[in-house]
Amino acid sequence: AFDGAKIVLQPITDVAHLIHGPLGCEGNSWDNRGSASSGPTLWRTSFTTDLTETEVVMGHGERKLFKAIREIKEAYAPPAIFVYSTCVTALIGDDIEAVCKRAAEKFGLPVVPVNAPGFAGSKNLGNKLAGEALLDHVIGSVEPNDVTAYDINIIGEFNLSGEFWLVKPLLDRLGIRVRACIPGDARYLDIASAHRAKASMLVCSTALINLARKMEELWDIPFFEGSFYGITDTSEALRQIAKLLVMQGADPEILERTEALIAEEEAIAWMKLAAYRPRLEGKRVLLNTGGVKSWSVVHALMEVGIEIVGTSVKKSTPEDKERIKQLLKDENHLFESMAPRELYNMLADGKADIMLSGGRTQFIALKAKTPWLDINQERHHPYAGYDGMVELVRQIDLAIHNPIWMEVREPAPWECQHAVEEELTNTKSENETGYVLQNFVGAVAGSFCKR
Repeated sequence: AFDGAKIVLQPITDVAHLIHGPLGCEGNSWDNRGSASSGPTLWRTSFTTDLTETEVVMGHGERKLFKAIREIKEAYAPPAIFVYSTCVTALIGDDIEAVCKRAAEKFGLPVVPVNAPGFAGSKNLGNKLAGEALLDHVIGSVEPNDVTAYDINIIGEFNLSGEFWLVKPLLDRLGIRVRACIPGDARYLDIASAHRAKASMLVCSTALINLARKMEELWDIPFFEGSFYGITDTSEALRQIAKLLVMQGADPEILERTEALIAEEEAIAWMKLAAYRPRLEGKRVLLNTGGVKSWSVVHALMEVGIEIVGTSVKKSTPEDKERIKQLLKDENHLFESMAPRELYNMLADGKADIMLSGGRTQFIALKAKTPWLDINQERHHPYAGYDGMVELVRQIDLAIHNPIWMEVREPAPWECQHAVEEELTNTKSENETGYVLQNFVGAVAGSFCKR
């Protein structure tokens, strides 16, 4: 749960993230996502109270926390400080809410308590607890003076590898302003004033569905769940945003401008993808991921003629699973989780041409001598929007057609030598020349094997 809370909140780039607990807690969670910032770098500085055994036993945790908040305020002057409880400080009963409230009054800046110690539950629960912290202490705390009819929130977008920067220019061209992207490349004041947006788009429902629902309930901000993966889904997301804004009072002419933009961008994207279709059509992909990618990437790949032989739905909502069933029309392609041995057997038997997953399973694919592409948080390429889809297909093409796979699938020289020795031994009884040739086996086995 602690890790899940950090995942949701740490991409808020201009605030200080202070971990109240032993040093190891922060070391396990710091900088574990590929989120990107267009400005502030304070979010990448590690802050921790570094409690020792003596301080835990003597009950000095709250005092040390207050001192740490003061030091951060004096040294960095951030717009806010987020304080995270951990297993140790939660178990000994440190009241971080009281400390944060007192520090906020004393130092004149928001100090936000995040009660998501690791033992509280799953990573997904930590995501939701982080959303609750934003609702309780941040969103609605600042009233903006520049509200327009074209302000939206993007919820559950983490700007991994700068993905959102491929989408934001499209919204800018339509005159739509992203008041808050929660949490990707976010600023504290943007999130604090997010309650004045006219509509919201939910990108990852498993993480922050509670936040979207509560904002609709409290401030009448309608939302829809969409995806920026794939050409069709990106276009549909833009249409839905425009429709919601019109329902909220925006000029209907934005619908026409949206369709014109979609037609232009789709034409460019399909023209770029045409070069890859002959090389990838009919290729088989195994997806070992979850959440929004379990269905949106499926749809995106099917658009260019790639076959999906299986997709994990471990972190997917019932709605996500229903979308996959409609897309694949075969429930046998869905699996909650697959044991490493089963995953290896499937790849080694050649049932997939490439696996798309996170870093945890890359070595299973490599051991099975199968191409692999990182599609989770550690990836180095952005895959969102029209340009992102072209980049995804390009990376798949590079991975599948990399000549290294032909090399690693060749039998090893010692395997070839054994086969040649057997053949020559059988030949010896019929032809004495075979005995002479055995002397050359070590030198020419590799070339025999390739022939």
